[in-house]
Amino acid sequence: MEYFFAKRSSENGSLNPSDFIDDHLYSFVLHDSFIVQVVTYIIICISIPLILVAIYLIYASTVRNDHVAPIYVINLLISDLIQLCCMIIWQAPLKLQDLWYILKIYFIAMLASVGFMVCLALERYAVIAHPLWYRFQRTIKMTVVVCVIVWVISIVYSLSYDGLFVIGLLLPFPVIIFSLVGTLRAISASTSVPSDEKRKIVGILVLVLLIYTLLFLPRLIYILYFIPGSLYIMSEIFLRLSPLADLFLYVFIRKGTVDKLLASVCCCKMESNDTERTTTGGGSRSLS
Repeated sequence: MEYFFAKRSSENGSLNPSDFIDDHLYSFVLHDSFIVQVVTYIIICISIPLILVAIYLIYASTVRNDHVAPIYVINLLISDLIQLCCMIIWQAPLKLQDLWYILKIYFIAMLASVGFMVCLALERYAVIAHPLWYRFQRTIKMTVVVCVIVWVISIVYSLSYDGLFVIGLLLPFPVIIFSLVGTLRAISASTSVPSDEKRKIVGILVLVLLIYTLLFLPRLIYILYFIPGSLYIMSEIFLRLSPLADLFLYVFIRKGTVDKLLASVCCCKMESNDTERTTTGGGSRSLS
């Protein structure tokens, strides 16, 4: 929604929000379509309690055991909570000045969300590709420092010019792809990581890539080409779905989740094959 602000500067060079609002686009900011509003209400009602429960469970079960990956997930979920709070405030009547500040807070949380997905992807890549380095460098203190840096960078990018904001959304894409490709290349040679952990790492990386590609890239396309209408509505709905989608990272980070999913898929496939063999065998006997 930041790019609803028309790229016009006031004569005195001040950052008065009223100088940056186009009348037609302003109506989209303050009055979302009915579909977007309904989806927003559903996302808020479902996501907030689930995120609070997930944060508590992650902290209680894994962070106390000096695992660093859940710290990134906790910060990711906190940024999602901030986005959801902004969505709640949007539903109330707002003055233009107040709207501008709320949008900035929302952009900070959104960029932080993308940043922590990148941190999670790189951390999972390091487990497979550089296990010795990761074993000696993974400390709670270092992870907290990285989290602080992500928040600071998100604030700087959100308060910067439009070009830097676009770069802040675009840069994570090649980094996430690099993490996934590098992990897939190094996974066969890695002997220090158990097989179930490898499957979980690949599952997390694939999920991060899917979340970013499906939910954030449509908004980036809209920002770059500014195509009004259905693309805006679609990108807005996808963007607001990101807090709910991030909960799947919590599901994948739990021990044994990926194995259970793979086991269920294999069982379904085996049952399907058995059914086909039974049908084929019965048909051949009837012909004889």
